[in-house]
Amino acid sequence: MILDQYQRPLRNLRLSVTDRCNLRCSYCMPEPEYVWLPREDILHFEEMEQLVDVFLDLGVDKVRLTGGEPLLRRDLPKLVAALAARPRIQDLAMTTNGVLLAQQARALADAGLHRVTMSLDTLRPDRFRDLTRTDDLEKVLAGIAAAAPLFRGLKIDTVVIRGTNDDELAELIEFGRQYGAEVRFIEYMDVGGATHWSMERVVSRAQMLQELSRHYGAITPVVEASSAPADRYRLPDGTTFGIISATTAPFCHACDRSRLTADGFWYLCLYAQRGIDLRGALRGGAGADQIAGLIRAAWRDRRDRGAEDRLAARNRAPLIPVDTLRRDPHLEMHTRGG
Repeated sequence: MILDQYQRPLRNLRLSVTDRCNLRCSYCMPEPEYVWLPREDILHFEEMEQLVDVFLDLGVDKVRLTGGEPLLRRDLPKLVAALAARPRIQDLAMTTNGVLLAQQARALADAGLHRVTMSLDTLRPDRFRDLTRTDDLEKVLAGIAAAAPLFRGLKIDTVVIRGTNDDELAELIEFGRQYGAEVRFIEYMDVGGATHWSMERVVSRAQMLQELSRHYGAITPVVEASSAPADRYRLPDGTTFGIISATTAPFCHACDRSRLTADGFWYLCLYAQRGIDLRGALRGGAGADQIAGLIRAAWRDRRDRGAEDRLAARNRAPLIPVDTLRRDPHLEMHTRGG
């Protein structure tokens, strides 16, 4: 096991399989135009497998497939099957917006995918259109209905934005209950392309709990040992939900996650400005031991506490200006897997 400078282990790899997305969510991709990664730079599945094997050798045992939207990657079940065949991966999960999930859920389950997390920020068609700039809500709901009986521990992630969807918290919990899904509310974060972000639009964990307590009554914390980003809570009837409070109460002290982009750049923190080019090493002929050396050295030197640094910032504004994002697409959250 490799530990960083704060004794955090390297355990959890988020693997982006594409930077493309079929939605344009306002908190992630608010601008009209984007610079995409060159197609020739995108890792082949075999290259992804090679790099994942190096991470497994170094102690990673959780892999999450992300994007962009991962279901846009052609033949994704083939990669899932290859990774599922590696017994050292104890948790093989995927985060998706669900637009294409109804068509692919069975193939992914048959390939061996363990878990699915869905993104759903509103149940109202007009709000969904405003948030995503598409009319695909019904497709997302169909994806949830298709996935629920196939994947244990289905989760629904909701980014909560003041004045946009903060009056739907209870509705979303009730919706998730229908499918046995646990809803996780995410504080609006100032990462990557969140160029319209402001602190005034953040609904804090404390405010969410206050609102839900008014609706449901006493809410109790779920006490558990976990490095997962969500704090979990239980309603009086036993229903559980989570809150990811990375903006107002960061969990950097327990973060064991890193991110590999679809073109093979490795980022040690969601807020990191620079990544390590593992694709260049791989295609340049470096062997597994050499790549492992790069990863090991970088993680041992890791001091990243990006969300805590942002919380401590005095005049907190959106993290990255648009012109900077257009010069370096790796800074976008849809490129590094959010």
